[in-house]
Amino acid sequence: MPAISVAVVIPTLNEEENLRRCLPEVARQADEIVISDGGSKDATTSVAEQFGARVVTGARGRGPQMNLGARAARSPVLLFLHADTRLPEGGLERVKREVQNGRIGGGFLAAFDNRRPLMRLGSLLVNLRTRCSRLPLGDQAQFATRQAFRELGGFRDWPILEDLDFARRLKKSGRVALLGPPVRASVRRYQSRGVTRTVVTNWVIWLLYFLGVSPKRLGRLYRKVR
Repeated sequence: MPAISVAVVIPTLNEEENLRRCLPEVARQADEIVISDGGSKDATTSVAEQFGARVVTGARGRGPQMNLGARAARSPVLLFLHADTRLPEGGLERVKREVQNGRIGGGFLAAFDNRRPLMRLGSLLVNLRTRCSRLPLGDQAQFATRQAFRELGGFRDWPILEDLDFARRLKKSGRVALLGPPVRASVRRYQSRGVTRTVVTNWVIWLLYFLGVSPKRLGRLYRKVR
């Protein structure tokens, strides 16, 4: 079977410092790196270019930015990485093996980059949810074959939950994989908003979504309670 290449697509908005931390290890593993920027005012794009990444710019919004990055990429497999999420060593080789074995996409289990007991418990709950639902989210390095991504129409232009929606549609379309070792996800939003408040807000947003509340209304609610 011919070798499979993977493009890592990273949506950014003023992520200079996070790119300095994540791009060295991404560059060691990725066949291609695409930075999809939404109008950064810092040195995000110049840092990206230092590591050989292709930079594209467009309208702000995670869904549209990831779609733009996917169109700019050339590889047959796409992995979408948040700038503050760290890939495990050998992670992309595991992605390639899963695709060769017939998976159309998936994501990773997660661990937080803070080892406080509360955050370790949080990691356990995230991974329990992921194993039960088989729905890895955006900060869990979602990936998909280009063919599957194209057939699904990519990410929706939603203000919130575009990652959950994509994971649900991907799972319905074919076999998906949950990979380990876990990615290392940032706790910065938990630190800035408080752990309890962030967790409760997330679960309320999910519940309302599954009850049929539109993502646009949820986006307005999310901004109010942040």
